[in-house]
Amino acid sequence: MSHTAHIRSHRKPRRSASTLAMRAGVAGGVLSTLAVAGASGSANAAEPVTQTLELPTLTADLAAQAAQSADATQQAAANYQLQAERDTAAANAAKQAKADLADAKQKAAEAKKKAEEAARKAAAARASRSTARTTLSTSSDSGSTSTSTSTATGSVASVISFVKAQIGKSYVLGASGPSAYDCSGLVQSAFKQIGVSLPRVSQDQSTAGTQVSLSNLQPGDVLYWGSAGSAYHVAVYVGDGMFVGAQNPSTGIVEKPLSYDPPTGAVRVL
Repeated sequence: MSHTAHIRSHRKPRRSASTLAMRAGVAGGVLSTLAVAGASGSANAAEPVTQTLELPTLTADLAAQAAQSADATQQAAANYQLQAERDTAAANAAKQAKADLADAKQKAAEAKKKAEEAARKAAAARASRSTARTTLSTSSDSGSTSTSTSTATGSVASVISFVKAQIGKSYVLGASGPSAYDCSGLVQSAFKQIGVSLPRVSQDQSTAGTQVSLSNLQPGDVLYWGSAGSAYHVAVYVGDGMFVGAQNPSTGIVEKPLSYDPPTGAVRVL
């Protein structure tokens, strides 16, 4: 035995072919892995480019959605404004209707008041006529009135003759002869032909002379209906309880008894 036989050799042992093949396979696998990783890295590196290409599409979609949202908002605002205008119009219409109703009520109240006043005046006129009728009846019974037959002379006779000559002619409002007259036109014309000037209308004629009572009438006195100063009809007393006057368009100028339409009062002009 050699004196160096117990010393281990420092040489590396030879590697077997199988070991080398295994290591080569491992190395190949590592290299393959690195190659795959590199390819994957390359793919990942290209991905931002793909995402960048998709951004325009996403931006267009967002713009379309924003436009739709803006249109919806604008339509909603228009609807709110239209509703507000309708509400305002309805409120104004209700306010106007309320004002019109109040105005109508006020006018109705005024019309009612006028109607009541007219009715009151009519009642007063009827009462006055009734009193006059009673007075005439009493005076006739007592024989103290001039309704008995009397003979008129002078100017009075001329007035009476004139009005009787007009009997049967037409009544025309505003007419003063010679073919037609209204009530005050007949009275004015009768006195005018004897030189006495009387006012044209019945209201003024009822105060043109001296007031006399119906129980003391004389031929030629001017009779009036209504109150003195606001009379609505006049005629001429011709004696014997009769008067001549232009009554209305239906009857024309007629001669009637005082009881036919008792006057309210009388004035003496002559």
